[in-house]
Amino acid sequence: MADNMRQRRVAAMRACERILSGDRPRSMRDRLADFEAGGDLDGQPDFYGDGPVTTLEERVAGLLGTDAAVFFPTGTMAQQVALRYGADRSGRNTVATHPLGHLEVHERHAYAQLSGLRSTWPTTSPRNPTADEIAAIAEPVSAVVLELPLRDAGFVLPTWDELVAASAAARGLGARVHFDGARIWESVPYLGHGLREIAGLADSVYVSFYKTVGGLSGAALAGSADFVAYARIWRHRYGGMLYQQWPAALSALAGLDRELPRIPDYVRHAPGIAAALAALPGARVFPEPPHTQRFRLWLPYAAEALNDAALALAEQEKVWFAAGWQEAGVPGVALTEITVSAPALDWTAADVAEVGERFLRHVEERAAAPTSG
Repeated sequence: MADNMRQRRVAAMRACERILSGDRPRSMRDRLADFEAGGDLDGQPDFYGDGPVTTLEERVAGLLGTDAAVFFPTGTMAQQVALRYGADRSGRNTVATHPLGHLEVHERHAYAQLSGLRSTWPTTSPRNPTADEIAAIAEPVSAVVLELPLRDAGFVLPTWDELVAASAAARGLGARVHFDGARIWESVPYLGHGLREIAGLADSVYVSFYKTVGGLSGAALAGSADFVAYARIWRHRYGGMLYQQWPAALSALAGLDRELPRIPDYVRHAPGIAAALAALPGARVFPEPPHTQRFRLWLPYAAEALNDAALALAEQEKVWFAAGWQEAGVPGVALTEITVSAPALDWTAADVAEVGERFLRHVEERAAAPTSG
């Protein structure tokens, strides 16, 4: 998206009186309020990872019930270190991933390019692998990666029993279990178990601080003391030992305090929003009902018409419906991701139906308009 169009959409969304999908964009001044909410601004900033960064690491280890945790400036860096640990300790350079996983789709295959690892896929189905599929892996693997939830399959989760069985199957192969838990925070209601029980099924867990909890940036790896000590060394080698990271740490602490108590409400509200959207003409949602506060929505129009309509609705009527539409690989059909968070909690099914009708009128106007040239 061109910068001027991105800025126009951000400005329109900030000015909206109601927002269905996503959160109102925040200015840098808005962000400054997180620093005070996250800690004592009269205290000393961190010096290569102490102070508020240590506080955040201890908070994460406590939430997940692990020996320790270590802060990383990016999740991509954190994931590479987690996989390298398993390969170094086992002497196996193959890891079990998913073709729709973040490691494959959004990290430019860094595990292969930087660490010389290779992947095998226990399944290509749009879900995490089952225990039987893991047990059938035909070569030694150092780690089995499970993404909770699997975003590019529609934010889908296994059941608790399926997750327990998958973890046991991986360990039966002598492999480590690594959870790509960027959004593990919102997986708790569906799995029906607390963060500590979920994390207890893995040898290492990656969490994000800007996804779900709304921090500025950053991530963490959590696991055993030996794993975290190793991760600190390799964080430095990968260039992640920054002089000061207190803004990211304080905003993460504020986000954990603010969002973790709200997530169950978001997840409870998502099925009603999804059902109302599914009732729009030609619409389809997946999964139905959603497993988390996020799900996918398809509509039978071109992505450009849908994005233009979303912007028009926002600018003319001060209502943000859903944007970020992309072509779905089927002519005339586009998809987007819906995120149910605080702004959506006061939307009823009737609200979704009424605004959805207005949104589709804008779409029809643009779909019927003659193209230039």
